[in-house]
Amino acid sequence: MLVQLAIRDFAIVDALDLDLHAGMTAITGETGAGKSILLDALGLCLGERADVGSVRHGAKRADLSARFDIARLPEAQAWLEERELPGEDCLLRRVVTASGRSKAWINGQPCTIGDLKALGDHLIEIHGQHAHQALLREDTHRRLLDDFAGLTDAVGELGATYRHWQALRRRLKRLADTSDELQARRQLLRYQVEELDQLALAEDELQTLERDQEELAHAEQTLSDTQFAVDCCENDEGGALHLLHQALARLDVLPGAERGALAEARGMLGEARIQIEEAARELRHFADKTELDPERLAHVEGRLGEVHRIARKHHAMPDELTALHARLRDELAALEGGDHDLDALTADMAEVREHYRTQARTIGEARRQAATAFAEEVQAQLGFLAMGKARFEAEVDTRVSPQPDGMETVHFLISANPGQPPRPLTKVASGGELSRISLAIQVVAASHSTIPSLVFDEVDVGVSGATAEIVGQLLRRLGENGQVMTVTHLPQVAAQAHHHLHIEKQAEEDTTQTQMVLLDSAGRVRELARMLGGVKLSDRTLAHAREMLDASQQARH
Repeated sequence: MLVQLAIRDFAIVDALDLDLHAGMTAITGETGAGKSILLDALGLCLGERADVGSVRHGAKRADLSARFDIARLPEAQAWLEERELPGEDCLLRRVVTASGRSKAWINGQPCTIGDLKALGDHLIEIHGQHAHQALLREDTHRRLLDDFAGLTDAVGELGATYRHWQALRRRLKRLADTSDELQARRQLLRYQVEELDQLALAEDELQTLERDQEELAHAEQTLSDTQFAVDCCENDEGGALHLLHQALARLDVLPGAERGALAEARGMLGEARIQIEEAARELRHFADKTELDPERLAHVEGRLGEVHRIARKHHAMPDELTALHARLRDELAALEGGDHDLDALTADMAEVREHYRTQARTIGEARRQAATAFAEEVQAQLGFLAMGKARFEAEVDTRVSPQPDGMETVHFLISANPGQPPRPLTKVASGGELSRISLAIQVVAASHSTIPSLVFDEVDVGVSGATAEIVGQLLRRLGENGQVMTVTHLPQVAAQAHHHLHIEKQAEEDTTQTQMVLLDSAGRVRELARMLGGVKLSDRTLAHAREMLDASQQARH
């Protein structure tokens, strides 16, 4: 429940800190005193749209915060824990600058306005003073009945299924419109991929073929030149080794062959002989590995020819064929499956459509069952509100075409007088009757809400006398199990409250401010007397107010 509301520089409020309690709290004040400021500030904390007029004249910004006790709100706790914002309390803060910009925080962490709205839906329900106008719209009837029946989550899931179904239907239509083009493209791709499959060019195969082709094509020349080099090294009649042997033999017999420069030169010639012998061995080994293989050469050249031929067909370089093959294969797979497969997409759409129909049938049955119970409870509330002879019905009709919220429309009908057929609420002539019907519906909806904090903004407009007292009793009854705050102009309603918050506007020279005070018993008597008799409070009016307050409070103990 809402336990604290802090307001700084908002509208005509300078600074205000309110501690709020469980039970029913009446909020009263003279016309224009600023009763709506409290609800407007709360609305901003819950993510309502802000404007420049929110900031008090002369101030730089308005700073608003609302603290909630979430001990009885498991959905709010789960929402916060999911976002790693847990806490025993929940603190919402909103700052609006004089330029109209705003920032928001949840438990001290920056958040979006959407986050405030989403969390606010789990914290408090606000029934505005124009709720009876919203009841003139059929979508409101359907939403209220779904809330009563506990169908909100199921209808949300149905909406997701409906959107998925429609998305598949649109894709199927687009696919059908372009099916000839897609079929032609699919056939071309199949031919191209099959041709590249048959080629089966492996990664790096082209480089291997080109290297093999070059080696095989020059194998004969390679053998000839290699043998010539071997002969240059080892030929007995002029080979390098033969000549080196002769040179070393001559040097060995010279005087001083083992000393000085002659010995150094002899050593170098000896090393050269060793190097030449090693080189000759390597050349012979290379020649032994070099093969003359005309069949292998023909195969390699044929394979290269096929690669180049197919590359020309695809207007690609030979080394691009492997990547091209993978790209065409992926495109074909995409066209032959998923959204591009007409048969598969048709089957998917039919499956989702049937799922929607199954969900919609279940929801429709639940709506029809709940409509009877809802009408009975509203009928009972109308009896309390001096409309016992009226007859209320919640009519569930089948739609011609499916919609995101299901296959039904919901109409609230009323017969205000015996003998008259039930008619839509839009046909109710009396504003007072419409207000009481609206209140009865809202009380029923609120009594089935999982959120214990409720705000009613002048929902008692259009009623008076004994009916007003009953309205107060209904609101107090709701407050017994949670928290109800109601802005009212009726003393009969205010007298029923557990707590009474008075709002007063004060003008001092060039400034106007609003103050809000939680009244004690004496203060409540004076405020009820003002509501009963105007500005001048006579002893009789005060006595009447005291009697009204005592009777209302004692009756509830």
